[in-house]
Parts: sequence; structure tokens; C-alpha cells
Amino acid sequence: MSPDTAKKFAGERIAKVLARAGLCSRRDAERWIAEGRVAVNGEVLKTAARNVQDSDAVVVDGKPLPQKEKAKLWRYHKPPGLVTTHKDEKGRPTVFDELRKELPRVVSVGRLDLNSEGLLLLTNDGGLARELEHPSRGWVRRYRVRVHGHVDPARLEELKRGVTVEGERYGPIQAALERTQGAANAWLVMSLTEGKNREVRKVLAYLGLTVTRLIRVSYGPFQLGHLERGQVEEVTGKVLTEQLGHKGGAAASADTSGRAVRKVSGKTFKPVGKPWGKALGLASSQPEGRRVGKPKRGPKGKNRKHA
Repeated sequence: MSPDTAKKFAGERIAKVLARAGLCSRRDAERWIAEGRVAVNGEVLKTAARNVQDSDAVVVDGKPLPQKEKAKLWRYHKPPGLVTTHKDEKGRPTVFDELRKELPRVVSVGRLDLNSEGLLLLTNDGGLARELEHPSRGWVRRYRVRVHGHVDPARLEELKRGVTVEGERYGPIQAALERTQGAANAWLVMSLTEGKNREVRKVLAYLGLTVTRLIRVSYGPFQLGHLERGQVEEVTGKVLTEQLGHKGGAAASADTSGRAVRKVSGKTFKPVGKPWGKALGLASSQPEGRRVGKPKRGPKGKNRKHA
């Protein structure tokens, strides 16, 4: 490969660079390029099939590209009634409309549908979002689900082997009855790793159950904890580094509660965010299994709060 050819393929795609700079999504970046709004080293681009490096001068609408921001991650308690999208065709309120004044431009790690609530991870780095979503991490998503209908524990047990619903195959799901409310309502705890579109609702409908409330309480090591509805909290850089580890040196395993645990160089890291349970006002106990890692102790021996 000649030096010129090697340079052409070095660096990152221009659309990805624009997105990571916090200007727009990749899709919008491609549209901007088609509209002739983006130039590299004085050349107006006609296609998004272009890689750029740090040494290249990128200009958007006549203005130099802002410096790349440090990757950050936030925990957010999404309320029901918000769509997890930047632009909604039906004009419904979105998560990002609500957060526009509090955060820079961010993208979500996965999604929660309109009527679902609970933990939603947000980041200013699209590459980090895709890394956290990737199935290879094996991170468990845990939900508390209120259902209407008769719950058959034997049928819940069948979900461990996976199930096919209307031609769609869903992987193993851990589901357990937490408590009943009256004759026809109950709370379930469910854990899964795939997180396909409306997976929990579709699988439970297959079992003859109607979901009346769905709360995501954890995503991998990150927990909803005591975040109130609409509250957002940044994950510290130190914790983020610990949980993600270094590329190529991390693996995911599951503890006895079915929660994914990050292990880097033999070290096990604790979940981020306080345990949920009583914080939601919905249960008298915490069916989380053991917490991984012990809280650090302060000078007087008192437990410090988890991040």
C-alpha cells in the first residue's frame, strides 16, 4: 500500500468525527456533507466516505471543528411519557428535549420505550455508546415489572431456555415472582442480556401477562439507585475507567444474582449507584443478590456512599 493510500484509510470517518465533537448525529453529519456544509483542508466534501486525522483541518459551516470532548457518561432516571430519540415524527416530548439545558449533546446507550421508565445511560461519545451496547460485553439489564394476570412460576422458569415469539427468538431470561398484589397483579424481577426492542413486553404478553409498569433498575454494573424521576448524575471518570477497563483486557461474567460483573486483570468492580429496592418504594427487600465489592471506609470507619 502506497503512503498516499495508507493516509486515505488512516484516522476516522468524517461523520464519526463530527458526531464525537458533539455537533450532530452520524446521520445528520452525512446529510450536512451532502449539502456541502463540511470541508476538509479547504476541500468541500461531496461524500461521507472520507477518513480524517487530527492533523486535518475540518470546517463546518465555515467554522473550525471544536476540540474533541472527553468521553463522559451519565445515569438518568427516565420518566414514562418520553421518547428516547432526538427527533420524533409524532411530535412527542423526548428525553433529549428535557435534558437540553442540563447536558451537552448526548446519545443514549440503548433505549427505553415511551411508557418504560428507570435507568438510561447517556454519553457524549457515540463510540462509547456502541461499545456499551455491544452483546460481547454480556452485560445484564435488570427490570422490575408490574403485570396484570395470573403468574405461573413454571412458565417463568421456561424462559431460562429462551423462547420464540411470533418468529422472533429471544435468548435466556431470568424471571422470578417478587410479590403479588391482590388476585390479578404482581411484581416480577427480570434479567436479560439482549435487550431487543420491547422484549420484556412481548415475552410477557406471550405468557398471557399485561405489563402495567416497567422499570429498568440496572444496566451492567450501573444501577438506578436513588435517582429520582428526571434526575441525572454523571459517572466519575475514575469509576468509568474502572468499569470499562482497558481494551482487550476485560471480560464479563455473572455473579449468583445474574448481574454482569466487570473483571479487569483479575479485579472485580462493584456496581455503580446505590441499590434500588426501598428507594423505589415498591419492595421491602432487595432481590439483588450480594453486592460485588465492599464500600470503602472513611477515616472514622463509616461507609462511604457508592458513586
